[in-house]
Amino acid sequence: MIDTRRLTLAPAAPQHLLTLIEHPEAFEASTGLRLAPGLREFYASGDVSPAWLSALRRSSDPDPWRHGFFIVHREAKSVIGTAGFKGPADEDGMVEIAYGVAPGFQGQGYATEAAAALVDYAFATPGVRLVRAHTLAEPNASTRVLLKNGFRHCGMVVDPEDGPVWRWELSRRS
Repeated sequence: MIDTRRLTLAPAAPQHLLTLIEHPEAFEASTGLRLAPGLREFYASGDVSPAWLSALRRSSDPDPWRHGFFIVHREAKSVIGTAGFKGPADEDGMVEIAYGVAPGFQGQGYATEAAAALVDYAFATPGVRLVRAHTLAEPNASTRVLLKNGFRHCGMVVDPEDGPVWRWELSRRS
């Protein structure tokens, strides 16, 4: 668990993620956590990466590097989003973060707070030297989240699933 000022990032168990994706109506009963409106629809929409979903089905134990965290709003007592990594650090010490917040909770700093917690978690891990993120190739809420967290824009790359995206990086402070 990672606690921030307003949030708890709770490690996501593979079985809970699969329930959210495949049987979203059963998620609340199986976890005891309420879902913010709009979050269930994202996971049921088919926008989830097929490679990630396949790896999830082969997993059993929570692994923050592979399965990420549920973003739990402590006051509302509900899951308002997810945040995580696209795997453990590579041979160069790089990890990539991803995050998303339900529509009703956007624009209130929750994604910025969750992204900051991911960065702190990553840099507290020996061997992690660089945190990377990708956004749509245009100014948007996610680019603002990254700028507020000290990331620098490094240019455009082509993602195999998303097409042209902007790359952002933050290096560990010495």
